[in-house]
Formats: sequence, structure tokens, C-alpha cells
Amino acid sequence: MEFGLRAMRPEDIEGKAYVHWKTWQEAYTGLVDQAYLDGLSVERSVERARRWPDNTLVAEADEKIVGFACYGECRNEDLPGCGEVYAIYVLRAYQKHKIGYALMNACFEALESYPKIAVWVLEGNVKAIRFYERYGFRFDGASAALTLGTPITELRMTFQRYFP
Repeated sequence: MEFGLRAMRPEDIEGKAYVHWKTWQEAYTGLVDQAYLDGLSVERSVERARRWPDNTLVAEADEKIVGFACYGECRNEDLPGCGEVYAIYVLRAYQKHKIGYALMNACFEALESYPKIAVWVLEGNVKAIRFYERYGFRFDGASAALTLGTPITELRMTFQRYFP
């Protein structure tokens, strides 16, 4: 499958928002409270995409947005000087084509000055955990309690670069 990656443009916002909404439905059913998932909408995702357009990459295939990733400086005070991949999602129908790896590689390039990179993953999200582990991320012991309709735990994983 052929796909391309690029920085998100204003005309990509609705496609990115659809991917955000749809991948939450695909990935988090059974992990996140269903009433919470039912309350999500593409419109709310459009608002979010408009509010935070910076440092967002999109993956395009079949003339539509099929994945995205967001990155930047780590938001956690206990990891100063660390980069973070805030989000990485690929529509289920486009998984297993290395789009996620390409998005992660592009984030790593953008975060090249950071010696460590963090990601957060929902506890029990086995598919995402395996993806991050294959990429080289490891759990660092940090966790956070979230409420997405009901309480759920998010776990932090980090990737340590080794510069010569």
C-alpha cells in the first residue's frame, strides 16, 4: 500500500478529526466506558484539531487521511528535556502497512534533539503496548489516573536514545 506523510494543513483538519474519532471507537471499545465513547463526536475532534494544529503529522492513502501523530516537548515535570509523542493513531483498515512506524519515525526525526521520548498508553491496550515495545519503548513506572466516564489508568513508556 502506498501512503505519504506530511505536516497537517488546514484542509486536513476534518480528515484528521475523523481519524481521531474513529480510532477511539476502534481501539478503546471495551477499555473505556462506552457511554464516554458514545459521547465523542467528529465535531468535537474538529474543534480539538483546530485548537492544536502544531506538530501534527498526517498519513494519507487512497486520497484521504488515514492516520496522524502529534509530538512535542514532554508535558511531565519529572522528565525535563524529554520529547513526547502525544498521540499516534491509524485507522484499523490501514494498520499492518507500516504507517504507524512511519509516523513514529517522523516524530523521532522531529524530536531528534531529545535524548529520551515518552508516550502514554491506556492500561490494557495490549495492541498499542506491543507496538511501542517493538519500537523500543519500555515502561518507566509512572502512571496517571484518568476519568473517561469511569476511572482508568494510563501508563508511561519511554525510549532512551544512546548518542555516541
